[in-house]
This record gives sequence, structure tokens and C-alpha cells, in this order.
Amino acid sequence: MKEYRDHYFLKAKRENFPARSVYKLQELDAKFKLLRPGLKLLDLGAAPGSWSLWAAQKVGSTGLVLACDLKTIDIALPPQVKFFQEDILNISPNFAEHLQQLGPFDLVLSDMAPSTTGNKFTDQTRSFTLATQAFDVACLNLKPGGKFVVKIFMGGEAQELLRNLKQTFAQVKAFKPKSSRAESKETFFTALGFHGATGGLKEQT
Repeated sequence: MKEYRDHYFLKAKRENFPARSVYKLQELDAKFKLLRPGLKLLDLGAAPGSWSLWAAQKVGSTGLVLACDLKTIDIALPPQVKFFQEDILNISPNFAEHLQQLGPFDLVLSDMAPSTTGNKFTDQTRSFTLATQAFDVACLNLKPGGKFVVKIFMGGEAQELLRNLKQTFAQVKAFKPKSSRAESKETFFTALGFHGATGGLKEQT
């Protein structure tokens, strides 16, 4: 773990965030004006909780953060955050019901990443699968005009996701935050101005 104890790691510890990834969201928010008081957002891949914690601070007590992850979150979260331990690739009826009841959302965030194998092609394919599922969930649960941020490991398949995003949103930008590790292949696609629900995407069950 020594190589990970960089400036952002130490800053997160000082500021009581569970992970350095919070600064990626802060950079995305500063660049694209994602968060504001009263916003309703969906946080996919929320563990260990840094994004949900920061988002909750930004949306305030009048906002809502619906968060989920395969792993649990051990930190205390404010009351405007509702967390579910959930497999986004196999959405449970209970979580689907909450999506319907609490949505549609102004913003969907996905910091989901696969368990890496060291094989870049396998890791890129798994990342693409998660990013595509996040895109499907966003299309089903965003308000018209809403925003979507998704992490993906860059590879050949990423261009397919980019094309789909450009067909569904008014504007799409690729952005790698400074707080991402230099060796990381991750990029965040930020899609603004959702056109509204379109056919052909998977329905929640």
C-alpha cells in the first residue's frame, strides 16, 4: 500500500473521507457543475462512501443520494443518503422499487470498477460491462435534461459507449481528473442534457 500513500491519500485522511477518490468527484463537479442543493442523485459503486459523503454535503438536507454497491459502507452517512448493498448487474425487486419511488434523478454517478486481473483486455471488458449497465440504469432513471458520469477503463470498447452516449445526451466530454493515478487507464465520460427515455434498453426487473 505504500505507493498509494500520496498527497490525495493523506488529504483524504485529514479531511475524514474514506478514500482519495473523493477528489475525482470534486474535480468533476468543479469542471461540469454537477452538484447543487436540493438535487436528487443516484450513486452506483458507492463503497467505501467518499462520493456519497461529498455529494450529500453538496445537495444538503433538501437533496437525496440513493447509493448502492456490492460491498457495504462502514462509515456513518447523513440522513439524505439511502444506501443499499446491491448487485447493479442483477437488480433486486426491492432496489428497483426504490428507484421507481425515489426517481427520476437529476444526476447518475458511476464510479464502478471491476476486480482487476492484471490482464488489460479482461479488465477493460469487465469495465465496459459495468459502464454499459450504468448507462442503461441512467437512461431508465434520469430526468430529461439530467446528467450522467461514468468511469471506464479506456480500450477499444469504450468508443462504443461513447457513441451511445452521444446519441442520448446533448453533450459528452471525456475527462481524467488530476487526482487519478498517472498509471490508471480510467477515464470519466460526463454526459450532459439527457434527451429523455429511449427504447431498446434493458428494463429493471
